[in-house]
Amino acid sequence: NHTQKLDIQSFEAIPGKGLHAIVDNRDVLIGTRVLMNMFGIDINAEEDKYALLENQGKTVMFTAIDKKFAASIAVADIIKPSSKSAIEKLKNLGLKVYMVTGDNKRTAEAIASQVGIENVYAEVLPEQKANTVKDLKEKGYKVAMVGDGINDAPALAFADIGIAIGTGSDVAIEAADITLVGGDLDHIPKAIDLSRKTMRNIRQNLFWALFYNAIGIPIAAMGFLEPWVAGAAMAFSSVSVVSNSLR
Repeated sequence: NHTQKLDIQSFEAIPGKGLHAIVDNRDVLIGTRVLMNMFGIDINAEEDKYALLENQGKTVMFTAIDKKFAASIAVADIIKPSSKSAIEKLKNLGLKVYMVTGDNKRTAEAIASQVGIENVYAEVLPEQKANTVKDLKEKGYKVAMVGDGINDAPALAFADIGIAIGTGSDVAIEAADITLVGGDLDHIPKAIDLSRKTMRNIRQNLFWALFYNAIGIPIAAMGFLEPWVAGAAMAFSSVSVVSNSLR
């Protein structure tokens, strides 16, 4: 029971695909099907097993040593208990919800079905996420992008509103317009609901401020407005606007 330190001669991270390294003079690959195909590695021997794992929402990573398939590793993100309810609340707010992920189609659709997302963009490379946001904007949508990783930063910056998960990377937080405290997705519908209520209050305040002036100015122009009445109206206008805001 001892850990052997291996000598790494070279190391390359291939965005959205995996890793390529020379370890103790052996060529090692770890990553997606796309990576295996890039290097001509045959992984078809146990395709049924991989398909079963992917349909369970797991991501299968493949390992090859010296250009020969060596092993597969299945990993899965645990869906937060609040995610399904958060998606449901977003839909109830009248919003369309899309999943944009680098995972393969089977895994992505399995996860999406568990949380109630019908629109899925799968096998999207990191540099393509911003293009996905661009496509949705060109269809006439106002797009809010939610992300937590380095790969999400360009899309967060390009979206109409970028929302970073507070537990995510510093780059994502820097690129976003809004940062949620913690990693609870329930904060997303809360933030949207709060912003809508804030804008509604602003519009109401503008109406009442204009309303008092619209009535007061013609009366003053006709010479019927006493200074004390004007002062009282101004004070009442301010009180009603501030009270509405505090509400």
